[in-house]
Amino acid sequence: MTDFSKILDKAKELEAKMKESQEKIKNIRVEGISGSKSVKITLDGEGEMQKIELSNEILKEEKSIVEDLIVAAHNNAKAQLKSKTTEEISKATGGLGIPGFKWPL
Repeated sequence: MTDFSKILDKAKELEAKMKESQEKIKNIRVEGISGSKSVKITLDGEGEMQKIELSNEILKEEKSIVEDLIVAAHNNAKAQLKSKTTEEISKATGGLGIPGFKWPL
């Protein structure tokens, strides 16, 4: 019975750490950049776009080029966010993978 109690204690500890990590993840901000910093996109920890900055020079380009640079900056930010959230989850789980768990990004 003692082993089961230890398992429950560890599960509760992990749950508390995961909740703490989720709060930290909400506060993450990442910036994706493309086109030699002519397009910058800021995402929050939940993947929501918070800000987009376009340089004056990029606005002189063709529409399709601007669209491609926006997509590239967004993808860059999303990759950074995935890395940071994975890092935060690893801290909470002590580096142990949780089988079947995927962060929603």
